[in-house]
Amino acid sequence: MRKLLLVGFFLATVHITGCALAPGQHVDTGELNDKSTDIGSHVNLVPITPKSIAVERALQQQRDIPRALLDYEPPIYRIGPGDTLYITVWEHPELTSPAGAQQQTVSNGRLVRPDGTLYYPYVGTIDVDGMTIEQLRAYIASEIAAYIEQPQVDVNIIEFASKRVWLNGAFDDPGTQAITNTPLTLSQALGEAHPNAEEANLSNLILARDGMDYHLDINQIRHGLANAADIYLKPGDRIFLPYNDHHQIYLLGEVNRPRALPFRTAYISLAEALGEAGGLDQTTSKGKAVYVIRGVEDLQKEPATVYQLDAKSPAAFVLAHNFDLHAGDIVFVGASGVTRWNRFLNQLLPFTAILRDSARTRNDFN
Repeated sequence: MRKLLLVGFFLATVHITGCALAPGQHVDTGELNDKSTDIGSHVNLVPITPKSIAVERALQQQRDIPRALLDYEPPIYRIGPGDTLYITVWEHPELTSPAGAQQQTVSNGRLVRPDGTLYYPYVGTIDVDGMTIEQLRAYIASEIAAYIEQPQVDVNIIEFASKRVWLNGAFDDPGTQAITNTPLTLSQALGEAHPNAEEANLSNLILARDGMDYHLDINQIRHGLANAADIYLKPGDRIFLPYNDHHQIYLLGEVNRPRALPFRTAYISLAEALGEAGGLDQTTSKGKAVYVIRGVEDLQKEPATVYQLDAKSPAAFVLAHNFDLHAGDIVFVGASGVTRWNRFLNQLLPFTAILRDSARTRNDFN
């Protein structure tokens, strides 16, 4: 359905190219203003100028990292179910390495049971869930003091398993990562998971925490554009990196390679997009009218915006370099003279039929 709306709005835009343009002007779509097309009756036209670019830049100020993430300070690590401990009692190898000193350290480790307890000689069953390492060390030392004079006890965690974060989406190595007694940062977690440079939408990382979804721009964080050096992760955090298959713009009309162009960052410049399309077709785009159509998804709620670039002057490409495109934008390069209208008429009838059929099908399902 979304693609059909895009096609329909594309037709409306072709018709607009024959109209006189003025800043902020509302333009009636004329014969395309048919209820069956569900396109809407008007759009807002905005010339691309230094002033309009400045307004756009002001509206799309960099996304600061939410204070709720910045204010989180990881607490001291507390033991939990699944952790494996190595408990040393100096000068008492029978307590330190019951499986034998020649065995690997993990073989002599003590696994915390699912109920948060473990058994230790001379002490019995200990509820260690929620204890810090220092608290457990002091407790064991006090309990075995009745059997060993001035016991020297040390406790280490050799396998961390009770506290984890989950990473899914466009990673080369998705999965879980353990939080240890050294706090885990977002940068470290991403480094371990390896975001896929070709498939990931780096502008919309989603960090789910305590019932809230936080949207982060990895590029801003990497290049120091955000307002924090890093974010500490909390046990239970879930990180999702979307794929960029729906994060794209559409290049139509008189360009050498019309296409849907995926991109990984928050924005891509109009000049970059036209370059990816092989530039303007020098034969049919003599008028060099370039339009950027935005807001198609919400067309039923409010008018879409059409930004117009008069590309006759070389200076226009300076504006194109500074004009940022958003995901979902349609870039349409208008043809000139007879070419424009012949192409418009040839495309109008079949696409109008598709839109009419689509509207009927939609009504049948409603």
